[in-house]
Amino acid sequence: MEQKNYNVIGVMSGTSLDGIDCALIKISVSPQISGEAYPVFKAQIVKAETIAYPDEWVNRLSTAHRLSQDKLSAINKSYTQYLAQVINAFIAQHHINDIDAICSHGHTILHQPQDGFTLQIGNLPELAQLLSNKVVCDFRVQDVALGGQGAPLVPIGDRLLFGAYDYCLNLGGFANVSTEENGVRLAYDICPVNVVLNTYAHKLGKPYDDEGAFAKAGTVHAPLLKELNNLPYYGSPAPKSLGIEWVHKLVFPIIESYKVSDIDVLATFTEHIAVQIATQFKENASVLVTGGGAYNSYLLGRLQAQYKAKRVKGAVLNLVVPDAQLVEFKEALVFALLGVLRLEGLPNCLASVTGASKDHSSGMLYDS
Repeated sequence: MEQKNYNVIGVMSGTSLDGIDCALIKISVSPQISGEAYPVFKAQIVKAETIAYPDEWVNRLSTAHRLSQDKLSAINKSYTQYLAQVINAFIAQHHINDIDAICSHGHTILHQPQDGFTLQIGNLPELAQLLSNKVVCDFRVQDVALGGQGAPLVPIGDRLLFGAYDYCLNLGGFANVSTEENGVRLAYDICPVNVVLNTYAHKLGKPYDDEGAFAKAGTVHAPLLKELNNLPYYGSPAPKSLGIEWVHKLVFPIIESYKVSDIDVLATFTEHIAVQIATQFKENASVLVTGGGAYNSYLLGRLQAQYKAKRVKGAVLNLVVPDAQLVEFKEALVFALLGVLRLEGLPNCLASVTGASKDHSSGMLYDS
């Protein structure tokens, strides 16, 4: 096998609703090393940008999980058109040519794998026509059909691109982690992060809690913290994943049942995040931290404190926050890789991660 080179665009919209991540990625595929299941992949972020959602789309997407089937179909169509406009603008602005594929996650509205259902809008076949390019998208549906969680999908990228770290931790709308144990990749969602923190920062007039300043100024409410930590999800084994419906059904009602100021909610929920994440790592682990929460220095500090409190004296947690481009666009990069794996016919969903009946190559292929 000779080396192959791909010029692809990875597109990601997360549950925190901060915008659509578009990244031009160069991916090389070299002959596999003897005994390895995959070729050698290398990836480089060439250009990347987050296109912020206008208020109209923030409002529509944040309430879409309540819509009827007919209205979900309508928003799926209009979002596909909007997404195409955003991607075309990114291509034009950066003068991008010779695109092998556009690899898009879409935006998750419903995620109910226990009922065999997940919905990411923006993945309709007309996306390819609107973009005049080959599209690889809708990566989660096949995995759910095979009995899996349909999430997390990023761990194959963690294995192939970031295997030097003991763990890869993403702090986005939710926290998720992946690691390798005895040659098997394991990954799962840990807890909500920015879907909750951003909600309460908005109540205080900010889009997010910058470096955790609000949380640092607040006071942890012990009864609320205890009830959050006792949510049954945290005691269930992996594979497991979370959806926004779970947050609206369980987390927000618990918070609202207490008369706690918004700033104290931020302090309490930040501590809750730190408590839940701190238990996930072995001693002296190296952890690559990406996603918007990597900029929350107060959260990372509380995570270190909770980790030290639960480990033998002298144990170290090495949190590695990479350059801003990788922090912000790692998921877009990995979805570009997922698309290339699909084009190569290689598994991009791991049964050990999602609980599906088998490893498989997922994603719909649409030609322009």
